[in-house]
Amino acid sequence: MTMDSTVLTTDLTEDATRYPLDPLSGAEIEAAAAIISESDYATPTLKFVMISLAEPAKTAELTFTGAQVPRQAFVTMYDAAAKLIYEAVVDIDARVIDSWTPIPGRFPSYLVEHMTGVEEKVREDPRWQEAMRKRGVTDFSLAMIDPWPAGYYGAGDHYDNSPLICRPLTFMRAAPSEHGYARPVEGLIVTFDLDKMEVLGIEDHGVVPLPPTAGNYDPKFMFDENNRPAFTAFRDDVKPIEITQPDGPSFTVDGWKVQWQKWSLRIGFNPREGITLHEVTYTDRGQTRPILYRGSLSEMVVPYGDTAPTHWNKNVFDMGEVGMGFSANPLTLGCDCLGEIHYFDGTVNDSDGNAVTIPNAICMHEEDFGISWKHTDFRTGEVEVRRSRRLVVSMICTVGNYEYGFFWYFYNDASIEVEVKLSGVLTTGAVEVESGEQPRWGKMVAPGIYGPNHQHFFNFRLDMSVDGAGNSVYEVDSIPEPDPELNPHHNAWITQDTLVASEAAGARDWNWSTGRYWKVTNPSKKNELGIPVAYKLVPKDVVPVMVQEGSFIYDRARFLQHNLWVTKYDPAEKFAAGDYMYQSADVQGLPEFVADDAPLEDSDVVLWYTLGAHHIVRPEDWPVMPCAYTGFHLKPIGFFDGNPALDLPPSPPKACHGH
Repeated sequence: MTMDSTVLTTDLTEDATRYPLDPLSGAEIEAAAAIISESDYATPTLKFVMISLAEPAKTAELTFTGAQVPRQAFVTMYDAAAKLIYEAVVDIDARVIDSWTPIPGRFPSYLVEHMTGVEEKVREDPRWQEAMRKRGVTDFSLAMIDPWPAGYYGAGDHYDNSPLICRPLTFMRAAPSEHGYARPVEGLIVTFDLDKMEVLGIEDHGVVPLPPTAGNYDPKFMFDENNRPAFTAFRDDVKPIEITQPDGPSFTVDGWKVQWQKWSLRIGFNPREGITLHEVTYTDRGQTRPILYRGSLSEMVVPYGDTAPTHWNKNVFDMGEVGMGFSANPLTLGCDCLGEIHYFDGTVNDSDGNAVTIPNAICMHEEDFGISWKHTDFRTGEVEVRRSRRLVVSMICTVGNYEYGFFWYFYNDASIEVEVKLSGVLTTGAVEVESGEQPRWGKMVAPGIYGPNHQHFFNFRLDMSVDGAGNSVYEVDSIPEPDPELNPHHNAWITQDTLVASEAAGARDWNWSTGRYWKVTNPSKKNELGIPVAYKLVPKDVVPVMVQEGSFIYDRARFLQHNLWVTKYDPAEKFAAGDYMYQSADVQGLPEFVADDAPLEDSDVVLWYTLGAHHIVRPEDWPVMPCAYTGFHLKPIGFFDGNPALDLPPSPPKACHGH
């Protein structure tokens, strides 16, 4: 940490004036739960899955300034005795239930107690204990048991034939708090009934010795084969970096509203999505211009490409089956975030309806980002240069072994970048060291330990409002000049715009050979050149999808089959793989959304962009993985009449130190 860093935290009192898009406070969460618990709908076995803001309907003005909107909660619940999900909309101010809807044939995402209670129950099971004894394990207290979501793997897993289940995997620590993922228990699979919180069955596919080498990254656990300390010292040539802003940060915060230079946005948070962004606008020559009405992570999935018994069924929807908000870390100044920081606490619920605060769940700060623009007049020697700066809004989530960082960057050239950072620990498998076996569907990272081939995919929902709600989407390709008479030197090329006219054509794929991107235009707003104003979505690090037709995950994650989907705005369509995908076999989400083939031209459009990380593991990813990065950009393209960063002030020379 730096002594000069400043920490500010959004801490709204319960009687503060709340904007209609502000996330629910702890008092509002508990009020919504109490209203339901005191109603005739309540049962002794009813549990609260997620309690979040029921966002009000979009207005024509794309803002709620001055509007009086009742505070409503959207509540999902699960009754294990009835095997039924319920959805409710609760008017918190009037203390009434506005709607109550049973959702048959679906399973909920995890309840909070599932993440901790499963481990205790598995340890007590005599069948699991016997399997562990076969592997030479007698101290069961050192076992780590991760409650992996069950997914869907055949008729027995579907709703009519199954309780709510998970399939826990076991790892062994050598000492309390030691790195357990270095000792995966290969071939041992537990099927666990989450309704009754009991073990249903044990599969043991044969003993593989526990890997012999510790994989510790904490110095207090790092020893060599002779039990001597293997960690000697940290690097001594890393000099301190201090980020200071003597006059304070350039942003201002009013509740959940943020203003930074010419940007204005509202931050939200809920148990499923984590960070949500609302009413993103940019002020251009005194005019406030909307760009993005709502942006959020819509879904993510991690399909594994290993047919081994312990690994083939790993296909987790970490957001829809667990919840990014529930998984958010309390962030630490100087470690996760550096500089002049403003934190936003996140508030979620437990299964009894109590509010749970995650302190510092969202971090916001400014970063220098190198040169924004520069030119040297070589004739006169005159130099003009401006430095780029960005506003960073981020959260980091831990889901089992992995960490996911979600970063929204706002630049002072009016561009937006979304970046996902992947770190944490690989999910591991074991092979016999003596055999010299090399895994077919993964790579070795240490003696006896391998990481299976896998991918991570993240779908972001971008409810666009480029200078208003009436937008059109075009696919833009760069191609050689098609008319030979106009291309006598064989060097000319053009850009070709293809209108995405309706949802039937709304599933689009990136094309490397044409430098493809997509732009969202406002046909009713023109720049000084007479061209409709627009923002473009620029892909980054596009990866191939290895999920194959015929696999169980194929239908459940159809959003992976195209890089971009375009739909007409529907407030009920928020999640790319559907509302409830746990143990579900059928196609949900985006394929359903586009089935009515709604017209898209000059309408309220939503972009759904899928980005991926293709993970063929390497020894350098072990024992903890350096950050991998993936993301995309939103950039103005004719939205302005010139460079929007032209008015950036020059940096004072004293800020640049030379030696």
